[in-house]
Parts: sequence; C-alpha cells; structure tokens
Amino acid sequence: MTALIEFDDLTLGYDRHPAVHHLSGAIARGALTAIVGPNGAGKSTLLKGVVGALRPLGGAIRLHDLARREIAHLPQAAEIDRGFPIGVYDFVAMGAWRRIGLFGGVGRAERSRIEAALHAVGLEGFETRPIGTLSGGQLQRAMFARLILQDARAILLDEPFNAVDARTQADLLRLVHHWHDEGRTVVAVAHDLGMVRAEFPETLMIARERVAWGPTAEVLTEATLNRAQTMIEAFDAGAHVCARAA
Repeated sequence: MTALIEFDDLTLGYDRHPAVHHLSGAIARGALTAIVGPNGAGKSTLLKGVVGALRPLGGAIRLHDLARREIAHLPQAAEIDRGFPIGVYDFVAMGAWRRIGLFGGVGRAERSRIEAALHAVGLEGFETRPIGTLSGGQLQRAMFARLILQDARAILLDEPFNAVDARTQADLLRLVHHWHDEGRTVVAVAHDLGMVRAEFPETLMIARERVAWGPTAEVLTEATLNRAQTMIEAFDAGAHVCARAA
C-alpha cells in the first residue's frame, strides 16, 4: 500500500474539545474508502481536518506527494447557502477557479468543460436556474459537476447520497466509480451500510476513535457496529480538553 493521506495519532476538535481521538492509519493512493459511524462520530470533522479547515489538537495529518490544492471537498448540502443569488452554470463554474482565478474570464475551453460537466450529471437545461430552486438531488448533481471541474487527485465527499432519490444516487455512484477507475482517491462519508457494502471495497469505522479499518466485509460486522454505538453513548463531551498543538 502506498499511503496518500496518513493520520499519525491524530486528534481533531472544536474549542479544544476533541471530536476525533488518536486516529492512526492511512488512505492508500487510488483507494475507494467509505467512512461510517454513529451520529457524532467525527466523520465530517475528519474530512475538514484533511482539507485544512481544522488544525489538529494533537498528532498530524501527512499528505504524501499531494498538495491540499489537489484535494476536492464536497461539503454536506446543508452547508450550501441556497439563498445566494447564483445560477447553476456559475455555481458549477466555481469549480474551475484554480485554473482561471477568482476574477478570470471563462474562455471557450473552460465553457466546454462546464458544459461537459453539466451533461455528465444530467443538468443540461438548468444553466440559468437559481440554485435555491433546485431539489436536493439536483443540488447534489450540481455539486458533483463542480467537482468534475476541479479535476482533483483526491476527492472527499461528505454524505453525498443523503436525501437524494434512487436514480440520482445511482448516477452519482457511477461518477464515483469513474473517478476511481481513473486512479483518483475517493473517500465518502456514508450512512447507508447496504450501499457501502455494495459499492466501497474499504471502510473506516469511527466513533470518535478508530473502531475498525479494512476490507468492508470485515469492518461492517454486528460486533463492530455494536462497539461503535457503545463508544458513542459512553463518550462524555466534557471529560476531555486538549491543549492546541504548536
């Protein structure tokens, strides 16, 4: 295994209260990995640490031959301001900002990429629609189109299949597998364990701490699921406060 993203005794949290404790392990280059765990397990927190939105309280995140600008992050849909006055075309075009700059013009080649991304997610004809008028599934499609424009080596997806219909989930999963087939590293936070078993060969289960990590069939067992739930129920959020690492 060639590690791409490595966790070395990593602790992440908010206001010095840890949400992820002493996590060690590595995501391999080209992996297709699901992150699962009970509510409050630290799954989203871990992704935010990888993209640099959270500094470690302890330990380290090491990127091997990977710059943070080469990581694409799809946040939870609830984090998107749907009241912002922007249409689908411009929303998707934001995925190209690293190539064209925040105030750069969109040339012919970039327009072709945007049109291809919209086609790939089935949003042709939605270009002028305000994002606030989109259904949950349509918004996820637009967010995936923006990821296509980013053309990243590593793609982190935070609950990408929540509140979408079965057809949208199937279409987005095809994109996920396409990225994986291209050799990209894809990591997704997910709740549907049946879908994880069917679609993701590797799984990390956390409950603020590492519960299990490896082949999905070996991770998603009754014993590990029960252990994760017990760990979350036993956790006292006020019992641990960490000094911020220098």
